[in-house]
Amino acid sequence: MDSTDQPTPDARVVGALSADDPSRRLNAALALGTHPHPGAVDVLVARGGVEPDFFVRDMLTWALTRLPSEVTVPRLLAELDSTHAQARSQALHSLSKIRDRSVWPAITTALLRDADDTVARTAWRTAVVLVPDAERSALATELATQFGRGDREVQLSLSQALVELADVVEPVLAAAATHRDPAVRAHARATERLLLDPEAGFDLAVHEARRVAALGPDREETPGADR
Repeated sequence: MDSTDQPTPDARVVGALSADDPSRRLNAALALGTHPHPGAVDVLVARGGVEPDFFVRDMLTWALTRLPSEVTVPRLLAELDSTHAQARSQALHSLSKIRDRSVWPAITTALLRDADDTVARTAWRTAVVLVPDAERSALATELATQFGRGDREVQLSLSQALVELADVVEPVLAAAATHRDPAVRAHARATERLLLDPEAGFDLAVHEARRVAALGPDREETPGADR
């Protein structure tokens, strides 16, 4: 009998998702994905919101992708309103892997500007995966409001998301490169360099962008120029 014909998933496997040993939790998530059962969706989603181990969380997402989207998507959408940041972030990540573009309206401005950096970063990545072609320019404009936010990892995530939007991002970058805030200008210029050369190192791009933002694009940094 197929696992989907069973009234409930294996209780021992479900229970192992809460085991102290992360390897047991990983194996439990693997088992639930290998033998997908719609009855496991609630526990998979709930566990994702509290699971401390990255690899286990990734396996939980994989297990969810093995289930029909009509089962998983409504449950994941409900998590986007959670008061727990990890629950929101993990739900967004899972939605990006399921790639059901009908959920695009749920990727709201509030999520793209979430106060929690991890949630915002995941929302940016998810948005560029799910955005309809007609909304790409508007998404680029919205993401540009986050220029200058956070540390290196946050800024790199935003730049990578914008680069994924390709040609539609060029006017947005040009506008941000003249922003009154030097941090915004530097981040926009670093993103522009990545767009032109995806192999360029982000740290080098940021360093150069900050130099240009400080000196001005028409001023060469020559020996003795600032003395």
